[in-house]
Amino acid sequence: MRVLIVGSGGREHALAWKIRQSPLVKEIFCAPGNGGTAIIAENVPIKETDIQALADFAVSRKIDLTIVGPETPLVAGITDVFEEKGLKIFGPSRKAAEIEGSKIFAKQFMVRHRIPTARFQIADTPEIAMKIIRSGEFLFPMVIKADGLAGGKGAIICNNLKKAEETVHNLMVKKQFGPAGERIIIEEYLRGHEASFIVISDGTKALPLVTTKDHKPVFDGDRGPNTGGMGAISPSPHINKEEFVKIMETIILPTITRLLEERRKFVGVLYAGLMMTDEGPKVLEFNCRFGDPETQPQMLRLESDLVEIILNALEGNVLMREVNWSTKPAACVVVTSGGYPLKYETGKKISGLDKAESIPGVIIFHAGTKIEDGNFVTSGGRVLGVCASEKNLEKTMEKIYGAISVINFEGMHFRRDIGCEK
Repeated sequence: MRVLIVGSGGREHALAWKIRQSPLVKEIFCAPGNGGTAIIAENVPIKETDIQALADFAVSRKIDLTIVGPETPLVAGITDVFEEKGLKIFGPSRKAAEIEGSKIFAKQFMVRHRIPTARFQIADTPEIAMKIIRSGEFLFPMVIKADGLAGGKGAIICNNLKKAEETVHNLMVKKQFGPAGERIIIEEYLRGHEASFIVISDGTKALPLVTTKDHKPVFDGDRGPNTGGMGAISPSPHINKEEFVKIMETIILPTITRLLEERRKFVGVLYAGLMMTDEGPKVLEFNCRFGDPETQPQMLRLESDLVEIILNALEGNVLMREVNWSTKPAACVVVTSGGYPLKYETGKKISGLDKAESIPGVIIFHAGTKIEDGNFVTSGGRVLGVCASEKNLEKTMEKIYGAISVINFEGMHFRRDIGCEK
């Protein structure tokens, strides 16, 4: 098989790494890929948003399977375009991907079908938003979210009125995230532990992946602005067997079933970002793709053939074969450019990668990197995902942070408390 992976992040490098292990696969292409994928696949200089060019490439190179990493092309309808050309692609249709593309749609969908989530209000103008935040309906802290895609940075926790008013102004007036902030959601702040629950769906059934916990805020202690993710561990320490079953029964399966009933058949990866509250699990948001950085530790733990799983999902029977997982925990710590998720510089030479990767058990997935004059240099905010899987979480994190200690580039930043679970 020839496989095309769409995307350029750490998630896509991890997918390529795992897919390379499949006996079904002969060639892998990554569009556009990064410095790391260039080592194990052929990078193709096509942007993930250039859907027509991607489809033309898939036709010309006789691609047997396309796997889409990021949400933007999915929300834009890449699956529909590929399927119209008779191309096999793994990812939900444009209508199904709206579960991530519009937080307002997702919230209204959850209310319609009694899927547990936080109380909320919708604001179409800055004036309406200001009225809601000043009404006292939601106590501080409250959460304000952009309706559309904002790269994982569109949910802002506001601890006081000043911060809430500033957030409304940034989203709706200054257009901090462009059209994504034309409408916003104001919702109650849920207390508990966050968890990522990710499944592969064939449209009627769901295969759960091992649980993970993502760490979004940029600084230790979950301080600072949200990012696309600063690290992840698997399994989640906050989901036991009973809660696992409850999540499947009250959130995942109802979501897939109701989407099907609304003619939005969901074939692909459904990601529920959850808050494990005293009242039970509640949905913070839905995503329509593999997580990043959750995919990295999940791929380290997956012992079965990912390509076979995906093909079974596309054929309507994702539960055809039993899937095997390592019982050892795994983790990923993201190393970023200084200043991320705000302003940051790129083009910084990265040193120490060979030494870090020579440590037994360490695997490094590239995200914002490229190769210049034979050297890896930074090309984005999230630069590297340093990963390992050992017999317990403590040893896993010890190995990861040991590897990070020998990596260096100007301004590099990472959280030092990933895996320090309470």
